[in-house]
Amino acid sequence: MLDEEPGNSSSTSDIIEMVPNKRHGAWESKEAYLSAHYELLREDAVKPLRDAVGVVRANPSADENALPGAIGIYEKVHVCAFTASTRGLAIRITFSLKRTGKKILWEQSKRLISGSLVVLTPSQDMFRSKAIVATVAARPLDVLHSNPPEIDLFIARAEEMELDPATEFVMVEERTGFYEADRHTLLALQKMKGEPFPLSEHLVQAETHISPPVYIQETPKYDLTSVLRNNKNETYEAVDIVNAWPSQPPSDLDASQLAALRRILAKRLAVIQGPPGTGKTHVSVEAIKVMLANRKANDPPIIIACQTNHAIDQILRHIAPFEADFVRLGGRSKDQDIIKKRTLYAVKQEMELPPLAGCLKPNARKKMKDLEKEMALIMTPLKPSKEPLNFRMLESFGLLTKKQADTLFEGASKWVQAELSNPNSALVSPFNVWMGRNMSPVPVKQQPEDFGFEYEEADLAFEQLKEIEAENQTKDDEDFETLRGETYPLADSFTYKKPPGMTEARIHEIAIAALKQQDMWMIPEAHRGAVYRYLQSEMKKKIVASFREKAREYNKQAADRRIGLWEEHEVVLKKQKIIGMTTTGASKYRGLLSALQPKVVLIEEAAETLEAPVTAACLPSLQHLILVGDHKQLRPHCHVKDHEDKPYYLNVSLFERLVNNRLEYDTLSKQRRMIPEIRRILHPIYGKLITDHDSVRDPAKRPNVPGMGGLNSFFFTHQWMEQRDDNMSAYNQMEAEMIVGFVEYLHYNGVSSEDITVLTFYNGQRKRILSMLRQSATLQNAGRFNVVTVDSYQGEENRIVILSLVRSNEKSQIGFLDVANRVCVALSRAQCGFYLFGNGELLYTQNKIWMKAIEIMAGKHLEKEAPDFESSRLGEELRVRCSNHNEITRIRSPDDWQKIVGGCHLKCKAGLPCGHPCQLTCHPFAHDAIRCEQPCPKALPCGHGQCGNKCGELCECKKCKDSTEQASKTRPRPSPAYESGNPAGVSRANTKSWQNFSNEEPMKYKKATGLPNNVHEAPQKGSQVESKKVKNDSLIDLEDDNTDGGALVGKLAGMKMEDGTGNKMLLQTDVVQSSDKKSESKAMESLLD
Repeated sequence: MLDEEPGNSSSTSDIIEMVPNKRHGAWESKEAYLSAHYELLREDAVKPLRDAVGVVRANPSADENALPGAIGIYEKVHVCAFTASTRGLAIRITFSLKRTGKKILWEQSKRLISGSLVVLTPSQDMFRSKAIVATVAARPLDVLHSNPPEIDLFIARAEEMELDPATEFVMVEERTGFYEADRHTLLALQKMKGEPFPLSEHLVQAETHISPPVYIQETPKYDLTSVLRNNKNETYEAVDIVNAWPSQPPSDLDASQLAALRRILAKRLAVIQGPPGTGKTHVSVEAIKVMLANRKANDPPIIIACQTNHAIDQILRHIAPFEADFVRLGGRSKDQDIIKKRTLYAVKQEMELPPLAGCLKPNARKKMKDLEKEMALIMTPLKPSKEPLNFRMLESFGLLTKKQADTLFEGASKWVQAELSNPNSALVSPFNVWMGRNMSPVPVKQQPEDFGFEYEEADLAFEQLKEIEAENQTKDDEDFETLRGETYPLADSFTYKKPPGMTEARIHEIAIAALKQQDMWMIPEAHRGAVYRYLQSEMKKKIVASFREKAREYNKQAADRRIGLWEEHEVVLKKQKIIGMTTTGASKYRGLLSALQPKVVLIEEAAETLEAPVTAACLPSLQHLILVGDHKQLRPHCHVKDHEDKPYYLNVSLFERLVNNRLEYDTLSKQRRMIPEIRRILHPIYGKLITDHDSVRDPAKRPNVPGMGGLNSFFFTHQWMEQRDDNMSAYNQMEAEMIVGFVEYLHYNGVSSEDITVLTFYNGQRKRILSMLRQSATLQNAGRFNVVTVDSYQGEENRIVILSLVRSNEKSQIGFLDVANRVCVALSRAQCGFYLFGNGELLYTQNKIWMKAIEIMAGKHLEKEAPDFESSRLGEELRVRCSNHNEITRIRSPDDWQKIVGGCHLKCKAGLPCGHPCQLTCHPFAHDAIRCEQPCPKALPCGHGQCGNKCGELCECKKCKDSTEQASKTRPRPSPAYESGNPAGVSRANTKSWQNFSNEEPMKYKKATGLPNNVHEAPQKGSQVESKKVKNDSLIDLEDDNTDGGALVGKLAGMKMEDGTGNKMLLQTDVVQSSDKKSESKAMESLLD
């Protein structure tokens, strides 16, 4: 059986021959299945760090910026303390950031996060023969921000624990890999080899026929009144869910949801596919509601696991209104109102637990305290002190004979009595006298440093980082940033400074020869320094050997304490009906869950989860496994890109594999998120599989985006070239500026920052856009911005989504944009408005899904859904429409946003409260925020004539210098320009429907009563641009266009026309697909012409 902790060889040299994951067909045996997934997962966990060690070994003096990948190198690493924590024994180290080349903002950095794997090597060795594996135990920010920074480590093996403060190490991490999250799953897979494996006939042998769970076969009649309404003809209080499911029962669930519900309840392995917006979580919650309504008194809890903390918190929030007895196990919840009160720690605090007979916790805790005292005593010589070595301790270690110790003491005492008036110092350590000038204080190992580095770009928001760290802890009731326990500082106080050119081996030779002399004072003074250094070195070896034995026992007791803690937790959890956690938590707490003997496990986001954690959730007591997800969306994440797809297919989930094996499953089909014009962009992925719920056609629930004149989706295509940041992540500066300008425009038009999400495939672009939004003067009071990567946004949605595609290069590379699952997520997050910014021509020629999606946005295909004449949603200019004048402004570059302030280029001329016409350029916000600059026409009450100030200023007589209160009361004072992050007084007439847009609860879908108008908003009555708009919105057919080089692939169904200013309009086209890239490029051009 392989260790769950990687040791020297496994982390630095061994390369495992791995068996690929099977996408289709059966496995040879249970053992072959478990072994294959163990090796795949283990290699994925340790390979990044092993490769990083190889790179550093080959380039021992290189800084981080000279090395490939995301390798972290920290030099001048010294042990400075050890901590006897409740979780085990940890060492604290200091280290230098010199080779990072950056200052680190630890609150937002993924460097050295709790649970990550690191490797240390002596600086003189540099991985040639020694590597010590450790995990980050804690990263308390107060000591990380100290200079030099400090951090706590758990050493993987006690026999490798180093405690000598004089030894200097180099520490390496690989910042994209992560081990702690996988370690528990590896342990679970090992455990499963000796356990019963329920459902193995489906998971291993690929059997497609699925029977009901055993407990359902015993009692198939269920009360379904929680989801079905009784009527005159039929009641649903005792329905045979296996053999007599109602044909058309009255319910708020649609037909596909009811079919999914039946499968969840009646099949021992239920697989439910939920495309975007179809209500996966809603169906899961309804199924849980039915199960709880039919629960027997002694039934064990139902286990619910999700890939992310956010998802499990969301489903538990929906369960809370009808079931109070649930517990959130592990992790860090942002929900302070509902979920925080139902964490295991909070629930346990409310209960009075009686002492448990035979519980391991009290005895283990006592033994840990005793061992802690013994270890502290052993380490006494290495405590920071003003004195040299204790000669009696050297005697106790057998390094000095009794005669040597006695002569040392006696000679020192005589000398001190003769020479000094105060002999007390010599009585502590005679080495002060014996060494004389050879004794040298040990300098501080690392001085404070300031290299003048710039700060490293932030990796994550603080709360995101805390979520990752918390999920990797093994506790629920402790602060995960610190270790609970006493910390014992370590340091050398005095030593003998080695002469230049003298080796340690030579020093040892001199010392060994000198120590043959029994009278210490007979040793020549020139050799005494070598003797002291040798004794110091040998004593440390003996201290460390003794300490390691105690440490091994201490860690064993810490494990027993944890088991004892779980015994208490078991009592708490047995009283619950629902236990929720992440899939990582399901592996971590597998032993605890096994003790509860659950029958039902529901996995949400199952298609986004690696197969191994889902397999680990198959506890011996399991009778019923429910997998809910969508294999068309994000696949599981692999640390090593080479493990994705061919040849290993580690990123193929169990969910996807079961679908590939033609196991029965149901698909939810009615989406309640996207307006139809956004939903149909997904046609290349889902075809006709998903349809629209009436609610997304209701303009009261899905209003037009303010300031866009009914243009609720658009692909702005450009040729701006991408760049790379320090982490080699792609970004596109011009595209980022264009998007920030668009966000400012929407803000001017009354759209809250909370209603806008900026999505991108690249973290470099995410950081750049977020930085620019924060620096925008327009958006200073706009609130929090949602700028996230596609990979972190599955399961989320927002009213308006802006997608930054970034990629634009001469090599025709599109990177992540070529992954269908990521594209699916990116295209399906928006409710009301969806705007894409990117190089459309590049995507059109490089990917079939993008080709079809772009053609749909150009107004082609799906003719039965679309109006007969629909303007194109594709172009090199974004047309925004002023809500006051109905004037269109064409935005072709970021600079164009500077020409308007949320409106158009025309003068406003509307009446101000004072009666003067507004002199500003057209704007969407109300006039009570504007100060009039016209001369004030009011007569002064003092009789000195007309006020000479501006109308927006207080009236004041220059002769009597007296501010007239009466005049100031007769007209309004200017009001603040902004309130609550939005332009003050945004025109209620223009944004009423948007602001009334209700956030529909996924649990309560209401039928829509009307259909939206699919054309642009009508011009205002009497508008001077009305006839111009009618002209511009018309489509005129052209004859087929032939160009040099042969006929175009497609023919135009529209034309380009000008509005009198030379601005071309982009109209719909009809392009036939072609496999030839040059032809596709020409076809793309025809879409734009």
